[in-house]
Amino acid sequence: MNPFDALGLPATAELADADVRAAWRDIATATHPDLDSGGDPAAYAAGAAAYEQLRTPWGRTEALADLADRAVPGAPPETAVRPRLAAAAWRSAVLLPARVRHGRPGRLAIRTLVAAAATALAATVTAGAPSAPATVVGCLLWWAVTARGDLAPPPGR
Repeated sequence: MNPFDALGLPATAELADADVRAAWRDIATATHPDLDSGGDPAAYAAGAAAYEQLRTPWGRTEALADLADRAVPGAPPETAVRPRLAAAAWRSAVLLPARVRHGRPGRLAIRTLVAAAATALAATVTAGAPSAPATVVGCLLWWAVTARGDLAPPPGR
């Protein structure tokens, strides 16, 4: 279902909140089930769902992105993404030693030792506490985020 079509609006990012609200009010006024004629409950429900999705700028961009994904002719099914991700992860793992060697191996070694010491200290000090896993993960996350700066860029960048 295209929420823009349900409200009779163009599928564009330039829509304002007032435009969406006005289109919803027109649909609701014409199709509300409480009308003497009985209205059109199906059209009212479709308009209400579309308004709920398009009422915020974030929702409109999400709807536009969904439409763009559907509009790509011959797009591979979602299952085809997994092998590409696995191949990319494997390629990254294979290139890691070269990126370390051509990057800053000394700084990376010091950063790794600091992260290992902080992780061991955090695991010792907070052993048995509910925050122990979060503290260890925090240390490892710090290492993962900051170590990228010590690696050489991957080939092709």
